[in-house]
Amino acid sequence: MNYQALAELLFPDVTGTPEQLEQKFPQRSLPEGAVVTRIGPSPTGFVHLGNLYNAVIGERLAHQSGGVFYLRIEDTDEKRKVEGAVETLISAMNYFGVQFDEGADAQGDRGSYGPYRQRQRKEFYHIIAKYLTAQGKAYPCFLTEQELQEIRDKQTANKENPGIYGIYAEANRNLTLEQVQENIRAGKSWVLRFRAEENEESILVSDAIRGELKMPRNTMDFVLLKSDGIPTYHFAHAVDDHFMRSTHVIRGEEWISSLPMHVELFNTLGWQQPVYCHTATLMKIEDGKKRKLSKRKDPELALAYYQQEGICPEAVWEFLLTLLNSNFEEWRLANPDADYHDFKYTIEKMSISGALVDLDKLRDVSKEVLSRMTAEKLYQGLLAWCQEYRPDFAELLKNYQNRALRALQVGRNGAKVRKDLENWKQSCEFLSFYFDETFRQQDAMPEEISEADRKEFFRKYLESYQHSDDSSAWFAKVKEITEQLGYAVKPKDFKKHPEDYKGSIIHITNMIRIALTGRANAPDIWEVSQALGEELVLSRLKKWL
Repeated sequence: MNYQALAELLFPDVTGTPEQLEQKFPQRSLPEGAVVTRIGPSPTGFVHLGNLYNAVIGERLAHQSGGVFYLRIEDTDEKRKVEGAVETLISAMNYFGVQFDEGADAQGDRGSYGPYRQRQRKEFYHIIAKYLTAQGKAYPCFLTEQELQEIRDKQTANKENPGIYGIYAEANRNLTLEQVQENIRAGKSWVLRFRAEENEESILVSDAIRGELKMPRNTMDFVLLKSDGIPTYHFAHAVDDHFMRSTHVIRGEEWISSLPMHVELFNTLGWQQPVYCHTATLMKIEDGKKRKLSKRKDPELALAYYQQEGICPEAVWEFLLTLLNSNFEEWRLANPDADYHDFKYTIEKMSISGALVDLDKLRDVSKEVLSRMTAEKLYQGLLAWCQEYRPDFAELLKNYQNRALRALQVGRNGAKVRKDLENWKQSCEFLSFYFDETFRQQDAMPEEISEADRKEFFRKYLESYQHSDDSSAWFAKVKEITEQLGYAVKPKDFKKHPEDYKGSIIHITNMIRIALTGRANAPDIWEVSQALGEELVLSRLKKWL
């Protein structure tokens, strides 16, 4: 077989060479040890937690080392492509604060190593495909879908590995140039297959997360180009990662079985193999057992879930860092006020067992993250989320900005900060009592206080109320009225001698709390009063007279 003639027959319009591509996309000028990596999602419209999980790894590795992190859209599968999916993906990554140095973006592409969308890189794949064909390392395969199914059925019946190899590849491997010409003239569809070496050797591949992997060498004549000339993932990622000068490939462990094919491609082409990092599968515990997160069963797999629930991006990042590095929580305890970007992420501390997505753990992390924010930052984050998901509450936040800021400061003035806020969605509910438009009476008044005593207490309370009183002066007045009405000022006195009192000051303060907030469980009454403002406090208390 004249392989050069075969290459010209299959790719008559391809004039470029691998050497020209090497010049077009030179080695990057970066510090020694700098990591160049990417995420390469498919535009299916479903942006999942795994995309962000791998993005966090890539972003940290690249930016901690002075390297480059880029976004590549792997859109070779036209059947799975969803209109607007790229914009959805980019929007989600922006929301979660993922910073790309180059790659696909909403306006097009940004960077010198593009295009960053695989369907726009067809000419590059064809240059390398033609080169492989000319080297006798690739050949056209004319097997029809029916013939492929017959082979699969036979392999299943014989309990053989599925695929095109050995005797199943011989007919197309050994076609003469004339036979190939005849097939093409007859309009027969073809794919380009890699010509694998037929041996049973093992290979050793170093995985940055899993260590050295011993695997059987590839013997499959896998597809490089599909019948429409578009590459498979196996071929496209090798070409792209070489010419985009990726140093590390971060992807899910489901790709480990394909590793021998990818290693053989890099070796055959004489290219330096990137460092592969196969991440653990995202898992959850159900009925006491671990299982893989499911798109169909588990809403928390979708990134949209975290956006809709209003879980702030910083909380999601910190949660993922707890999954990725076992020492992150220890670091956070030692550095409570530090930016999470200051944490030194390392691949060596990654687990190879399934990463457990525990929503209870995420809630705890989120409360911690929100408790560290200033009232101003909380306000801006909540307002931004509400404008998208709760425009009615966004209007309240804007109309009563000063009150909202005071409300967000409640419980945050002492040494021990309250952790009432869990996410933006829950924050709307928690803060709803600060606005008459969303105020709801959720809890009943304490049964221990009669209606007559309640009215008498509020009458006296309103007579003595001075909004300018500090916390001590305010509480002194509450105690005085409590005692006048025959309630124990000290709860322990009521507990010891309940027959001597109508109730205790706890019942009294709960009554004030319910009158002002509608809830028995709410923050410090004096702080809440200061946040509500004098007019609103008096208005709500008078309703109980």
